[in-house]
Amino acid sequence: MSNDRTLGVAALILAAIMLAFGYGLEAPFAYEPVGPKTFPLIAAAIIALCGAILVIRGGGAVVPAGPGVNRALLSLAASLLAYALLFQPLGFLVSTTLVMVPIAAIFGARWWQGLLAGGSIAMGSYLLFERALAVVLPAGVLAGII
Repeated sequence: MSNDRTLGVAALILAAIMLAFGYGLEAPFAYEPVGPKTFPLIAAAIIALCGAILVIRGGGAVVPAGPGVNRALLSLAASLLAYALLFQPLGFLVSTTLVMVPIAAIFGARWWQGLLAGGSIAMGSYLLFERALAVVLPAGVLAGII
């Protein structure tokens, strides 16, 4: 099985798990126009579509990872774990901005480029979710300021 087909099957399994858990999400009361199950189901649909495309298209033979790939993947996983742990206490804006610094460095950017990109992405996402979609995001250390 090729790398692409393996990744496609993994994506389909992940989408099925997200669908199973996301479909059962219910809000205790409807305080937002978009319910809690909407985003996991949309993400599951997109992941399933991409997984199906990878499975159908296939790809080349399995190629061993090059030098430094495993270190980059571990760093990326550690960054995402830190993001998950810091999301509530620091809030969406601060944690999203900070997590972009090591992620940008993994992809070869300088720290200030990651900070600038993270701040821009965090602010844009915050305005989209808080203002346009009325989805409440944790304010964290910026509570009372934003």
